[in-house]
Parts: sequence; structure tokens; C-alpha cells
Amino acid sequence: MAERCAVIAVCGHEAAYGRALEGLVDPGVSVVPSGRELFRSISAHWRRGAETAIVPMTLGRDPELVADTARTLRAVAGAERATTVLAEPFGTAQHLVGWLRAAAGRVSEDSALLVTAPSGDPFEDAELYRIAALVRRDGRHALVEVAFTGGDPDPARGVRRCRLLGAERVTLLPAGFAPPEVPEPTGPAGPVVDAAGPLVSASALRRVLAERVADALRRRHEHGDDGIAAGLTAADNHGHSHTHPPGEGHDHGHGHEHGSGHLHDHGPGHTHPHQHSSADGAGQVIRSIA
Repeated sequence: MAERCAVIAVCGHEAAYGRALEGLVDPGVSVVPSGRELFRSISAHWRRGAETAIVPMTLGRDPELVADTARTLRAVAGAERATTVLAEPFGTAQHLVGWLRAAAGRVSEDSALLVTAPSGDPFEDAELYRIAALVRRDGRHALVEVAFTGGDPDPARGVRRCRLLGAERVTLLPAGFAPPEVPEPTGPAGPVVDAAGPLVSASALRRVLAERVADALRRRHEHGDDGIAAGLTAADNHGHSHTHPPGEGHDHGHGHEHGSGHLHDHGPGHTHPHQHSSADGAGQVIRSIA
């Protein structure tokens, strides 16, 4: 991490509001949920005279976490905000596809895959189905299903569905920061069920977090961009307001304030927050940080 830079990892449901990161990040990193605790943490670091970088800990399914973090920062007093920068999110949907493909590559070909993540809003859950379809595409596994902890279908129902579709073995792939909980066996006729390791190892998590912080500090020092303007638009294409009947859609432009727009001459290892659906692009992105 950069010298004299405090790091705050702000967490939503994908990281169990911070509980899933226990023991995974460096001891000096503050792990907080969004909202009031984030606001207090920023003020505390400012009183200690520390430059502060905030990283939204989403894997790409929770753009509202990024926007909510930006709104919190906008409410911070000017003096405190002057020493604070909002980094790009820990991961994007493209990264998540790449990480899941890498995990799937370590699972026996005769096993069904059950991509499992904490349940979010209907749009986040629908996004996981899209991600699972991209993991299955060009992969070795014929059966890739989805389940949600705290949602429907839950992992137990997901396993039963895999069994009904002919699977004799099911491997749970975590699409969140916490490892999936393997459901209890339903009887002797049920499939063999196990879980893959963590989606991102502790060492990789720390490396990616450090890259996000370094990129954010460089962007602010070289271009005066604190990341807030871009963060405020992170959820613009997410939610009911952006679903339209056939023939009634509209184009969405990217408006940026002067001096705080996206930069498109990213350095090595840096990714920008625009979302693309290309499966090949996901593989290219993950290779750059894995």
C-alpha cells in the first residue's frame, strides 16, 4: 500500500458486510459496511492526517455499493474529502467470469457446477445467471447451475436440481468472498457434493486491493480525479428505471464533469469501470491481475 495512505474496504452483501474479509486483508485495512460506519471511518483517518483510499468490495454484481459509497463521500466535509479518493471497485462482472472460469478449470469434468453467491436484488441475481452462462460457454462442464445463499433457489435446492438433471457429483463454486456452505446430504441416493476453494485467495485479494489503491492515488495525483463523479454513475444502468418495453428503449450517454471523467489510457493492471458482455474480454482482464 502507498506510504501514509489509509485504506478502507467498504463492504456490502457480497462480503457479508465485512465479515467475509476477516483474516484476508492486511491488518492496517479498515473493513466497514457502507453508510454511517464508512462516514465515521473517513473522519477518523482524516483526524490522524492520513490520505485515504476507499475500495468498494464488490465482485461486479453490486454497482449500487459503488454509487452509495460515492454518495457518502460527497456528503463528507470539504477538508476531509480533499484527502480522500474513491478507487474503482475490487472487481467487475468480467473479473468474476474469469475467476469462476479459473476455478471451474480445477474441477473434475464429470461434476456439475453450482455457482453460489449471496442473494441480492432481482437484477443482481439475474446477473449471476448471465455470468454462469458465460462460465459454461466454452467450458468443460455440461451442467452449470446457480444458487443463492439467503435466496431462491438456495444451495440445497440447487443440488437437488442438479441431481434431477442427472448429476452424480456437484461442486459448489463461490461467486462471493465467503466460501459456500455445503448443504447436508438429503439421503443415500443424493449426489456427492463438495465445494471449491475460495474464489480469490488471500494473497490475490491483497494484491488486487493494493492495485486498486495505487491506481486511484495515481489518478488523483496526476489528474486531480477523486473518483466520486464516476462512482455516482456506477448504478445508472441497474434497476427498474432502466428496463423498457420493446421499441421504447433509449440510449444512455456518459456525462462527465470537467477534470473528473474516465481516463482511457490505463496503465498495466488497471481496468476501467465500463461494463462489457464479451466473454473473451473477461478472460483477457483476469489474466492481467490473476
